[in-house]
Amino acid sequence: MANEQIEVANNTDQIPAGYKSPLLSRSGAAEAQGAAAQAGTEGVAWHYGSPLVEQRIFETGTGLVDRSNRKVIKVEGPDAPTFLNNILSQKVDSVENGFTAGALDLDAQGRIQHTMQVTVVDGVFYLDTSAAEFDTLIGFLTKMIFWSEVTVQEADLAIITLLGQEIALPDAVFARRVDWNGPSRIDVAIRRENLEEGVDKLLEAGAKLTGLMAYTAERVKALEPAAGVDLDDKTIPHEIPHWIGRGEHLGAVHLTKGCYRGQETVARVDNLGRSPRVLVLLHLDGSAPLDPVTGAEIKAGARTVGRLGTVVHDADYGPIALGLVKRSALDKELHIDDVSVNVDRDLLPAEESEQRGRAAINKLKGL
Repeated sequence: MANEQIEVANNTDQIPAGYKSPLLSRSGAAEAQGAAAQAGTEGVAWHYGSPLVEQRIFETGTGLVDRSNRKVIKVEGPDAPTFLNNILSQKVDSVENGFTAGALDLDAQGRIQHTMQVTVVDGVFYLDTSAAEFDTLIGFLTKMIFWSEVTVQEADLAIITLLGQEIALPDAVFARRVDWNGPSRIDVAIRRENLEEGVDKLLEAGAKLTGLMAYTAERVKALEPAAGVDLDDKTIPHEIPHWIGRGEHLGAVHLTKGCYRGQETVARVDNLGRSPRVLVLLHLDGSAPLDPVTGAEIKAGARTVGRLGTVVHDADYGPIALGLVKRSALDKELHIDDVSVNVDRDLLPAEESEQRGRAAINKLKGL
């Protein structure tokens, strides 16, 4: 992914508790309510009056999505590349200026603890993550410094996402092109003190304010999970297949980098088997009086076979959701209570050829 950098932020004031974006004062802005008010939706506009209409902006123009409720960590110093490379699932010890990719922090069993996007500007590493993950992530990084020559602190940056046609960008700390299976996307990092000024410049350049609901619909269709909503405490990287870097696709997990916590699980699953569950796009019965809620059990008959994540209404498909479902149940008739659920089979990950480790074992067994 390409990345355009302009300058580096120095202000490290933190987002105050109960953050409210200044863009909530714009005409029509409304926060998420009820079941839609999940982790990651706090403090920004869910829509500006016409959420399904706003989603069409991505097709015909440029939608500006306020994601300033995310937080950014700045890691710098001579040991920063090695320090982060020893902790994260992404290979970052030899990256060049402008590098950007996803990355994960795993526990010893390979379960996902933190998700983030890494962007490098003039040798400084910016890690942006959800507000819910921020405290434990920055705390963990700080505890891991030991004798490394690095500093870890919060960067006073706001993330704005542009979806659709490209437009002229204002001065920003960085602007990165995101590799995902959705509309053309550029994330822009602006100093918080300049957020409204930067947004006004983008609006003058042709962007239109678009709520987080429209972005979330595109995120769900792109199979991009949100921590705290779509992932549980047992999720491993291979349950989101496109997070595994292969070929020119960086993903969030580099398969051949040096040792890091949780690497053994990643290597074992990649070489010997498959994850028991996989993230899928679900189409929900639109005739149901109420949508099922995040965390609900997905069942095949009386057997629980998955967990429901983000639920959102899409301009074309109606109610859709993300779900972690057992691979063995993907061809079953699924339901959540009285609501029927259909797996979007067109988006199921392609079955890979036999893993190298499994092939070697079978050869030894004479199979």
